[in-house]
Amino acid sequence: MRLILDTCAILWSVADPEKLSAHTREILNLDSTEVFISPISSAEIACGVERKRIELDRHWKVWFRYFVKLNGWQMVPIDLDITEEAYSLPESFHQDPADRLIVATARLYSLVVVTGDKKILDYPHVNAVC
Repeated sequence: MRLILDTCAILWSVADPEKLSAHTREILNLDSTEVFISPISSAEIACGVERKRIELDRHWKVWFRYFVKLNGWQMVPIDLDITEEAYSLPESFHQDPADRLIVATARLYSLVVVTGDKKILDYPHVNAVC
C-alpha cells in the first residue's frame, strides 16, 4: 500500500501510535508499504512549536529530519501540479492550505491519506484511513 501521512499522523506515528487504528499501524509496519509525506508538514510542525501547541524534545527541523530518515519516509515535493490540484479539488473542501496540499498530493500520486481529520476522512474524493 502507498500512504501519505498528514501532519497529525506524523506526530502520532512518532509519539503516540495508539492514536492510529490497529489496522493502520499494521499497514505501516508492512515491508511492502510505502510511506510518503509532504514538506508542508514541516511548516505545520514549526508553526505548532512556535505557538506552543506542539512540544518536541529538540528543534523542530532536527526532529522532523531525524524521523523522516529513521522511518524511511519519502518526501513528495510540492510542485505546480500539486498546487493547482489543491485549489481545484471537486466539491467543497475545507480551506486549510496544508490539508489541501496533502489531499492533492494523495490524489495525484494515488496515495491513501493517514489522518485523524474528519473533514479528510469524510471527503469522498480521496482515500483516507485513521
